[in-house]
Amino acid sequence: MLSLAELERAARVLDAEWRGARLDKLVEPGNSELVLHLSGGEVHGPKEGLLLLLSWRPKFGRVSALPRPRRAPDRPLALAQYLKPRLEASRLREVALRGGDRQLVFRFEARDGARLELLLSLMGARSNLYVLEQGEVIARTARSLSDTRRDLELGAVWRDPEGAPAPKREDRFAEVEDSEFLTAIQLEYAQQEDREQEDRLRHQLAQALKKQRAALDRKARAMARDAEAGAEAPKFERWGELLKGNMKRVGKNASQVLVEDFETGATVEIPLDPKLDAAGNMDLLFKRARKSMKKAVRASQDLEALEERRRVLDRIQGELDVIAEEDEEALRALAERSDVARLLDRYLPKARAAGAPPAKPRKVWKLGKRELPTRLVPKRYMATGGLEIWVGKNDSGNDMLTTRLARGRDLFFHLEGWPGSHVILRVEKGEPPQEALLEAAELAVQFSKQKNASRAPVHVAECKDISKPKGAKPGLVYVHRGRTIQLRREPERLKRITAARIDD
Repeated sequence: MLSLAELERAARVLDAEWRGARLDKLVEPGNSELVLHLSGGEVHGPKEGLLLLLSWRPKFGRVSALPRPRRAPDRPLALAQYLKPRLEASRLREVALRGGDRQLVFRFEARDGARLELLLSLMGARSNLYVLEQGEVIARTARSLSDTRRDLELGAVWRDPEGAPAPKREDRFAEVEDSEFLTAIQLEYAQQEDREQEDRLRHQLAQALKKQRAALDRKARAMARDAEAGAEAPKFERWGELLKGNMKRVGKNASQVLVEDFETGATVEIPLDPKLDAAGNMDLLFKRARKSMKKAVRASQDLEALEERRRVLDRIQGELDVIAEEDEEALRALAERSDVARLLDRYLPKARAAGAPPAKPRKVWKLGKRELPTRLVPKRYMATGGLEIWVGKNDSGNDMLTTRLARGRDLFFHLEGWPGSHVILRVEKGEPPQEALLEAAELAVQFSKQKNASRAPVHVAECKDISKPKGAKPGLVYVHRGRTIQLRREPERLKRITAARIDD
């Protein structure tokens, strides 16, 4: 923030050089700033101009000369909407310091004689820009009065702050000529803002990585519990086999039955569901065994993919750690990289740097007007060429993906002769890259019962050639045409595509 001595000098320089200048245009780029496009005046010719920045940012409040125009928002912000019809084409009649404090007043006069003042108040956290009309009546403020001056209100006459003015302090630009003074201020403060922005972006990246790592840790603990469930599968399987040979011993509404293990001779207590008969309980035990084993297999597969995602985070953290201080270009390049930008958008959507592209909205999966439950939403991966690969999470998800979500020209991938997830490569115009086909085939093998195979036949067909028989179990489809890719597995390709998971 400018000192009182620097503001006093700025008032003197502006009043001497730009008194009588015409306000051709004003722009409110946001971020507590207003840019005045001035031209002509008592000293300069009509073709000479000044881009005057008024900033009331608490740490960087200033008045300075910009080297180039600031981009205006697509739609003018509230302050600019108010000022444009009142200020544009008016003349700057005076620039003065007010009340012996860090308050700079710009007095404008319109063609019809109407007067309006902009009062730039640089008071640290209470900095603000005030619009004064009709004998210094407060007509508008850039920030809320409750945040800056609780003792004032709109429509009331302006009053200077009570208390002693701020210390004058030194002029840090004393060695700079008056003609370069406002430019020197902008250069100094732009560098400070760049450093702050770099520090903030570095902190945001570190926070996003930390939060993603914590999320992966939570997922890992849940997957580990599912993996441990596989240990229960042999027990349920054994109970089902024992119950199969002792069904006549199960009483009506029984909650347990004692049977002899014909292999060990030990007595085994088998818990039962009283609502089911013996056959129903036997089917339930076998079903629980299959479910436990399936959950354990899926958890084991997901744990491997999760470990790869952890390694990707470690690589990003390593890249962040080696970026030198003040190397803003390298830091911003890292933040704008697609995988890192997704992390920032996910964990810090409101903290993106000014001027950065807006965060993409979260993808909502719908079928008609109905939003799909998470279990039916496919996993998504970014393939070579910017294409997406979708992978079904379960049998019902496979059905939804292949028969309802996929388009006719999309490509269906599935490991021949083995159960596994349906994989869809979303095809845009033209032929997809060969590498994208291989990446989709890798995922088809990875999410199958043959995930450890070094070679595998993967069937590929257009989705328009896929049909589901009436009454068929979930996940079962008929493939009418297509071809087979004899895939030779490549660990690096698998790592690359699993690391390219798109998080909704």
